[in-house]
Amino acid sequence: MSAISVDLGSVDLRDLDRRALEAAGRLVAQAGPEHLTGPTPCAAWNLGELLRHMVSENRGFAAAAAGLPADRSTWDSGELGTDPHRAYQESAAAVTAAFAAQDVHDRQVEVREFGVFPGRAAMGMHFVDFLVHGWDIAASVGAPYSPDEESAAVALAIASRWADAPGLRGPGGPFGVRVPVPADVSDFERLLGLLGRSPAWAPSC
Repeated sequence: MSAISVDLGSVDLRDLDRRALEAAGRLVAQAGPEHLTGPTPCAAWNLGELLRHMVSENRGFAAAAAGLPADRSTWDSGELGTDPHRAYQESAAAVTAAFAAQDVHDRQVEVREFGVFPGRAAMGMHFVDFLVHGWDIAASVGAPYSPDEESAAVALAIASRWADAPGLRGPGGPFGVRVPVPADVSDFERLLGLLGRSPAWAPSC
Protein backbone atom coordinates (compact mmCIF):
# COMPACT_ATOMS: atom_id res chain seq x y z
CA MET A 1 0.00 0.00 0.00
CA SER A 2 1.36 3.41 -0.94
CA ALA A 3 0.51 6.75 0.62
CA ILE A 4 -0.22 8.02 -2.88
CA SER A 5 -3.10 5.56 -3.30
CA VAL A 6 -4.66 5.92 0.18
CA ASP A 7 -8.37 6.73 0.26
CA LEU A 8 -8.60 8.28 3.71
CA GLY A 9 -12.38 8.25 3.63
CA SER A 10 -12.45 4.45 3.65
CA VAL A 11 -9.79 3.91 6.31
CA ASP A 12 -10.77 2.39 9.66
CA LEU A 13 -8.94 4.85 11.91
CA ARG A 14 -10.25 3.22 15.08
CA ASP A 15 -8.49 -0.01 14.19
CA LEU A 16 -5.28 1.68 13.08
CA ASP A 17 -5.17 3.80 16.24
CA ARG A 18 -5.76 0.78 18.45
CA ARG A 19 -2.95 -1.08 16.72
CA ALA A 20 -0.57 1.87 17.14
CA LEU A 21 -1.44 2.08 20.84
CA GLU A 22 -0.88 -1.64 21.32
CA ALA A 23 2.46 -1.57 19.49
CA ALA A 24 3.63 1.36 21.61
CA GLY A 25 2.43 -0.44 24.73
CA ARG A 26 4.59 -3.46 23.94
CA LEU A 27 7.59 -1.15 23.73
CA VAL A 28 6.71 0.66 26.96
CA ALA A 29 6.77 -2.76 28.62
CA GLN A 30 10.41 -3.11 27.55
CA ALA A 31 11.47 0.18 29.13
CA GLY A 32 13.08 -0.42 32.48
CA PRO A 33 14.01 2.17 35.12
CA GLU A 34 17.47 2.43 33.57
CA HIS A 35 15.95 3.65 30.30
CA LEU A 36 13.78 6.44 31.69
CA THR A 37 16.54 9.03 31.89
CA GLY A 38 17.94 8.13 28.47
CA PRO A 39 17.61 10.30 25.35
CA THR A 40 14.91 10.00 22.71
CA PRO A 41 14.53 11.34 19.16
CA CYS A 42 12.36 14.05 20.77
CA ALA A 43 15.34 16.17 21.78
CA ALA A 44 13.52 18.04 24.54
CA TRP A 45 12.49 14.85 26.38
CA ASN A 46 14.17 11.89 27.95
CA LEU A 47 12.23 8.63 27.78
CA GLY A 48 10.41 9.15 31.07
CA GLU A 49 9.26 12.58 29.93
CA LEU A 50 8.14 11.18 26.58
CA LEU A 51 6.11 8.46 28.29
CA ARG A 52 4.52 11.00 30.59
CA HIS A 53 3.62 13.07 27.51
CA MET A 54 2.03 10.03 25.86
CA VAL A 55 -0.05 9.24 28.94
CA SER A 56 -1.12 12.89 29.08
CA GLU A 57 -2.05 12.95 25.40
CA ASN A 58 -4.15 9.81 25.76
CA ARG A 59 -6.05 11.35 28.64
CA GLY A 60 -6.44 14.64 26.81
CA PHE A 61 -7.75 13.03 23.63
CA ALA A 62 -10.10 10.83 25.68
CA ALA A 63 -11.59 13.88 27.39
CA ALA A 64 -11.81 15.81 24.12
CA ALA A 65 -13.51 12.93 22.31
CA ALA A 66 -16.06 12.82 25.12
CA GLY A 67 -16.93 16.43 24.31
CA LEU A 68 -15.07 18.22 27.08
CA PRO A 69 -13.45 21.58 26.28
CA ALA A 70 -9.67 21.76 26.21
CA ASP A 71 -8.26 22.14 29.71
CA ARG A 72 -4.48 22.34 29.96
CA SER A 73 -4.56 20.57 33.31
CA THR A 74 -6.16 17.53 31.63
CA TRP A 75 -3.74 17.51 28.70
CA ASP A 76 -0.81 17.66 31.13
CA SER A 77 -2.22 15.30 33.76
CA GLY A 78 -0.29 12.14 32.96
CA GLU A 79 1.77 10.58 35.72
CA LEU A 80 3.86 7.41 35.47
CA GLY A 81 3.95 6.60 39.19
CA THR A 82 5.91 3.46 40.02
CA ASP A 83 4.63 1.49 37.03
CA PRO A 84 4.96 3.36 33.69
CA HIS A 85 3.55 0.44 31.72
CA ARG A 86 0.40 0.29 33.84
CA ALA A 87 -0.03 4.08 33.58
CA TYR A 88 0.30 3.85 29.81
CA GLN A 89 -2.11 0.91 29.50
CA GLU A 90 -4.76 2.66 31.58
CA SER A 91 -4.51 5.81 29.47
CA ALA A 92 -4.58 3.79 26.24
CA ALA A 93 -7.73 2.01 27.40
CA ALA A 94 -9.36 5.38 28.16
CA VAL A 95 -8.71 6.87 24.74
CA THR A 96 -9.66 3.65 22.94
CA ALA A 97 -13.00 3.61 24.79
CA ALA A 98 -13.60 7.28 23.94
CA PHE A 99 -12.85 6.72 20.25
CA ALA A 100 -15.22 3.75 20.21
CA ALA A 101 -18.28 6.00 20.69
CA GLN A 102 -20.62 5.54 17.74
CA ASP A 103 -20.86 9.24 16.88
CA VAL A 104 -17.27 10.27 17.64
CA HIS A 105 -16.47 10.90 13.96
CA ASP A 106 -19.14 13.62 13.84
CA ARG A 107 -18.31 15.32 17.12
CA GLN A 108 -16.37 18.56 17.35
CA VAL A 109 -13.19 17.82 19.28
CA GLU A 110 -11.00 20.52 20.84
CA VAL A 111 -7.35 19.46 20.67
CA ARG A 112 -5.10 21.34 23.06
CA GLU A 113 -4.31 24.85 21.81
CA PHE A 114 -4.53 23.76 18.18
CA GLY A 115 -8.25 24.31 17.73
CA VAL A 116 -11.50 22.41 17.17
CA PHE A 117 -11.62 19.57 14.64
CA PRO A 118 -14.09 16.91 13.45
CA GLY A 119 -13.69 13.78 15.52
CA ARG A 120 -12.27 11.78 12.64
CA ALA A 121 -9.55 14.38 12.05
CA ALA A 122 -8.65 14.39 15.74
CA MET A 123 -8.42 10.62 15.71
CA GLY A 124 -6.07 10.85 12.75
CA MET A 125 -3.83 13.24 14.68
CA HIS A 126 -3.68 10.83 17.60
CA PHE A 127 -2.93 7.88 15.35
CA VAL A 128 -0.01 9.61 13.62
CA ASP A 129 1.34 10.81 16.96
CA PHE A 130 1.36 7.38 18.53
CA LEU A 131 2.62 5.52 15.49
CA VAL A 132 5.67 7.79 15.49
CA HIS A 133 6.08 7.86 19.26
CA GLY A 134 6.25 4.06 19.12
CA TRP A 135 9.37 4.48 16.99
CA ASP A 136 10.70 7.07 19.43
CA ILE A 137 10.50 4.54 22.27
CA ALA A 138 11.96 1.75 20.16
CA ALA A 139 14.90 3.90 19.08
CA SER A 140 15.50 4.96 22.68
CA VAL A 141 15.60 1.43 24.12
CA GLY A 142 17.18 -0.24 21.08
CA ALA A 143 14.17 -2.37 20.16
CA PRO A 144 12.93 -3.25 16.65
CA TYR A 145 9.89 -1.41 15.33
CA SER A 146 8.30 -2.02 11.94
CA PRO A 147 4.80 -0.60 11.43
CA ASP A 148 2.78 -2.42 8.80
CA GLU A 149 2.52 -0.91 5.33
CA GLU A 150 -1.09 0.18 5.75
CA SER A 151 -0.41 2.08 8.96
CA ALA A 152 2.66 3.78 7.50
CA ALA A 153 0.90 4.77 4.27
CA VAL A 154 -2.18 6.13 6.03
CA ALA A 155 -0.11 8.05 8.60
CA LEU A 156 2.02 9.61 5.86
CA ALA A 157 -1.07 10.61 3.88
CA ILE A 158 -2.63 12.22 6.96
CA ALA A 159 0.51 13.99 8.14
CA SER A 160 1.24 15.32 4.65
CA ARG A 161 -1.96 17.35 4.87
CA TRP A 162 -1.00 19.36 7.95
CA ALA A 163 2.63 18.93 8.98
CA ASP A 164 3.65 22.20 7.33
CA ALA A 165 0.74 24.26 8.65
CA PRO A 166 1.73 27.54 10.35
CA GLY A 167 2.93 27.14 13.91
CA LEU A 168 3.59 23.42 13.79
CA ARG A 169 7.32 23.54 13.07
CA GLY A 170 10.24 25.03 14.90
CA PRO A 171 10.38 26.55 18.40
CA GLY A 172 7.13 26.01 20.26
CA GLY A 173 5.71 23.67 17.61
CA PRO A 174 5.32 19.89 17.85
CA PHE A 175 7.51 19.16 14.80
CA GLY A 176 11.13 19.85 14.04
CA VAL A 177 12.57 20.94 10.73
CA ARG A 178 11.85 18.46 7.95
CA VAL A 179 14.69 15.93 7.58
CA PRO A 180 15.55 15.03 3.96
CA VAL A 181 15.36 11.30 3.21
CA PRO A 182 16.23 9.37 0.02
CA ALA A 183 13.46 9.00 -2.56
CA ASP A 184 13.44 5.21 -2.33
CA VAL A 185 12.85 4.83 1.43
CA SER A 186 9.71 3.35 2.95
CA ASP A 187 6.59 5.37 3.69
CA PHE A 188 7.38 5.15 7.39
CA GLU A 189 10.86 6.59 6.93
CA ARG A 190 9.35 9.35 4.82
CA LEU A 191 6.92 10.02 7.67
CA LEU A 192 9.77 10.28 10.15
CA GLY A 193 11.58 12.78 7.95
CA LEU A 194 8.41 14.77 7.38
CA LEU A 195 7.92 15.13 11.12
CA GLY A 196 11.50 16.20 11.76
CA ARG A 197 13.14 12.92 12.73
CA SER A 198 16.16 11.21 11.22
CA PRO A 199 15.44 7.50 10.54
CA ALA A 200 19.10 6.89 11.46
CA TRP A 201 18.76 8.34 14.97
CA ALA A 202 20.36 6.34 17.79
CA PRO A 203 20.96 7.21 21.47
CA SER A 204 24.61 7.95 20.74
CA CYS A 205 23.74 10.55 18.07
